[in-house]
Amino acid sequence: MAERSINDLPEDYVPNMDLPEGYVPSDKEEYMCDEQLEYFRRRILQWKEDLLKESNETIANLRSEARDVSDEAERASRETENTFELRTRDRYRKLLKKINKALDRFKTGDYGYCEETDEEIGLPRLIARPIATLCIDAQERWELKQKITKEG
Repeated sequence: MAERSINDLPEDYVPNMDLPEGYVPSDKEEYMCDEQLEYFRRRILQWKEDLLKESNETIANLRSEARDVSDEAERASRETENTFELRTRDRYRKLLKKINKALDRFKTGDYGYCEETDEEIGLPRLIARPIATLCIDAQERWELKQKITKEG
Protein backbone atom coordinates (compact mmCIF):
# COMPACT_ATOMS: atom_id res chain seq x y z
CA MET A 1 0.00 0.00 0.00
CA ALA A 2 1.46 3.34 -1.04
CA GLU A 3 2.28 5.75 1.76
CA ARG A 4 -0.44 8.43 1.90
CA SER A 5 -1.39 11.04 4.42
CA ILE A 6 -3.97 9.72 6.85
CA ASN A 7 -6.00 12.80 5.93
CA ASP A 8 -5.99 11.97 2.19
CA LEU A 9 -9.50 10.52 2.26
CA PRO A 10 -11.55 8.80 -0.41
CA GLU A 11 -13.90 11.25 -2.10
CA ASP A 12 -17.12 9.91 -0.56
CA TYR A 13 -15.74 9.25 2.93
CA VAL A 14 -17.17 11.24 5.81
CA PRO A 15 -14.72 11.08 8.72
CA ASN A 16 -16.01 10.35 12.20
CA MET A 17 -13.43 12.77 13.61
CA ASP A 18 -10.42 14.86 12.67
CA LEU A 19 -6.98 13.33 13.07
CA PRO A 20 -3.83 15.42 13.36
CA GLU A 21 -1.49 15.19 10.36
CA GLY A 22 1.04 12.44 10.97
CA TYR A 23 -1.09 10.71 13.63
CA VAL A 24 -0.02 7.15 14.40
CA PRO A 25 -1.69 5.01 17.09
CA SER A 26 0.30 4.66 20.28
CA ASP A 27 0.38 2.22 23.19
CA LYS A 28 -0.04 5.29 25.43
CA GLU A 29 -3.66 5.56 24.27
CA GLU A 30 -6.53 3.32 25.29
CA TYR A 31 -6.60 0.34 22.92
CA MET A 32 -9.03 0.89 20.03
CA CYS A 33 -10.01 4.36 21.21
CA ASP A 34 -11.94 6.52 18.72
CA GLU A 35 -8.73 7.98 17.22
CA GLN A 36 -7.22 4.55 16.61
CA LEU A 37 -10.43 3.23 15.07
CA GLU A 38 -10.64 6.25 12.77
CA TYR A 39 -6.96 5.86 11.80
CA PHE A 40 -7.36 2.20 10.84
CA ARG A 41 -10.69 2.79 9.10
CA ARG A 42 -9.03 5.46 6.95
CA ARG A 43 -6.01 3.28 6.13
CA ILE A 44 -8.22 0.39 5.10
CA LEU A 45 -10.49 2.61 2.99
CA GLN A 46 -7.45 4.17 1.28
CA TRP A 47 -6.13 0.69 0.54
CA LYS A 48 -9.49 -0.36 -0.88
CA GLU A 49 -9.66 2.76 -3.05
CA ASP A 50 -6.13 2.12 -4.40
CA LEU A 51 -6.92 -1.52 -5.23
CA LEU A 52 -10.16 -0.63 -7.00
CA LYS A 53 -8.43 2.11 -8.99
CA GLU A 54 -5.66 -0.28 -10.09
CA SER A 55 -8.19 -2.96 -11.02
CA ASN A 56 -10.20 -0.51 -13.11
CA GLU A 57 -7.03 0.64 -14.88
CA THR A 58 -6.14 -2.97 -15.69
CA ILE A 59 -9.58 -3.64 -17.12
CA ALA A 60 -9.38 -0.48 -19.24
CA ASN A 61 -5.91 -1.46 -20.49
CA LEU A 62 -7.00 -4.97 -21.39
CA ARG A 63 -10.01 -3.62 -23.29
CA SER A 64 -8.03 -1.00 -25.19
CA GLU A 65 -5.23 -3.35 -26.23
CA ALA A 66 -5.19 -4.43 -29.85
CA ARG A 67 -6.16 -8.09 -30.01
CA ASP A 68 -5.25 -8.78 -33.61
CA VAL A 69 -1.49 -8.93 -33.36
CA SER A 70 -0.10 -10.78 -36.34
CA ASP A 71 3.30 -11.59 -34.83
CA GLU A 72 3.01 -14.80 -32.80
CA ALA A 73 5.87 -13.87 -30.46
CA GLU A 74 4.22 -10.52 -29.70
CA ARG A 75 0.85 -12.22 -29.18
CA ALA A 76 2.41 -14.76 -26.78
CA SER A 77 4.18 -11.99 -24.89
CA ARG A 78 0.92 -10.04 -24.50
CA GLU A 79 -0.98 -13.12 -23.38
CA THR A 80 1.68 -13.82 -20.74
CA GLU A 81 1.47 -10.22 -19.51
CA ASN A 82 -2.33 -10.35 -19.48
CA THR A 83 -2.31 -13.64 -17.55
CA PHE A 84 0.02 -12.14 -14.97
CA GLU A 85 -2.19 -9.04 -14.65
CA LEU A 86 -5.32 -11.13 -14.26
CA ARG A 87 -3.67 -13.28 -11.59
CA THR A 88 -2.68 -10.12 -9.73
CA ARG A 89 -6.24 -8.79 -9.99
CA ASP A 90 -7.56 -12.10 -8.65
CA ARG A 91 -5.33 -11.67 -5.59
CA TYR A 92 -6.71 -8.13 -5.27
CA ARG A 93 -10.25 -9.52 -5.43
CA LYS A 94 -9.47 -11.87 -2.53
CA LEU A 95 -7.82 -9.02 -0.64
CA LEU A 96 -10.89 -6.82 -1.20
CA LYS A 97 -13.02 -9.51 0.47
CA LYS A 98 -10.75 -9.32 3.53
CA ILE A 99 -10.87 -5.52 3.45
CA ASN A 100 -14.67 -5.56 3.38
CA LYS A 101 -14.68 -8.07 6.23
CA ALA A 102 -12.43 -5.72 8.25
CA LEU A 103 -14.76 -2.79 7.53
CA ASP A 104 -17.68 -4.90 8.78
CA ARG A 105 -15.75 -5.54 12.00
CA PHE A 106 -15.77 -1.78 12.67
CA LYS A 107 -19.57 -1.85 12.52
CA THR A 108 -19.83 -4.73 15.00
CA GLY A 109 -17.19 -3.29 17.34
CA ASP A 110 -14.89 -6.29 16.86
CA TYR A 111 -12.12 -4.54 14.92
CA GLY A 112 -8.73 -4.92 16.60
CA TYR A 113 -9.69 -8.06 18.51
CA CYS A 114 -8.81 -11.64 17.65
CA GLU A 115 -11.63 -13.64 16.04
CA GLU A 116 -10.47 -16.77 17.82
CA THR A 117 -9.60 -15.57 21.34
CA ASP A 118 -11.16 -12.07 21.64
CA GLU A 119 -7.72 -10.82 22.78
CA GLU A 120 -6.21 -7.60 21.44
CA ILE A 121 -4.50 -8.14 18.10
CA GLY A 122 -2.03 -5.39 18.99
CA LEU A 123 -1.11 -2.08 17.39
CA PRO A 124 2.19 -3.17 15.78
CA ARG A 125 0.42 -6.06 14.00
CA LEU A 126 -2.49 -3.87 12.88
CA ILE A 127 -0.15 -1.15 11.64
CA ALA A 128 1.72 -3.78 9.61
CA ARG A 129 -1.49 -5.52 8.43
CA PRO A 130 -4.63 -3.48 9.11
CA ILE A 131 -6.91 -6.34 8.03
CA ALA A 132 -5.46 -8.85 10.51
CA THR A 133 -8.17 -10.85 12.25
CA LEU A 134 -6.01 -13.03 14.50
CA CYS A 135 -3.56 -12.19 17.27
CA ILE A 136 0.00 -13.46 16.79
CA ASP A 137 -0.53 -16.63 18.87
CA ALA A 138 -3.74 -17.57 17.04
CA GLN A 139 -2.11 -16.82 13.67
CA GLU A 140 0.84 -19.06 14.52
CA ARG A 141 -1.51 -21.88 15.55
CA TRP A 142 -3.45 -21.47 12.30
CA GLU A 143 -0.25 -21.54 10.22
CA LEU A 144 1.01 -24.63 12.05
CA LYS A 145 -2.33 -26.36 11.45
CA GLN A 146 -2.12 -25.45 7.74
CA LYS A 147 1.42 -26.81 7.53
CA ILE A 148 0.44 -30.09 9.21
CA THR A 149 -2.62 -30.44 6.97
CA LYS A 150 -0.53 -29.92 3.80
CA GLU A 151 2.17 -32.36 4.91
CA GLY A 152 -0.21 -35.04 6.11
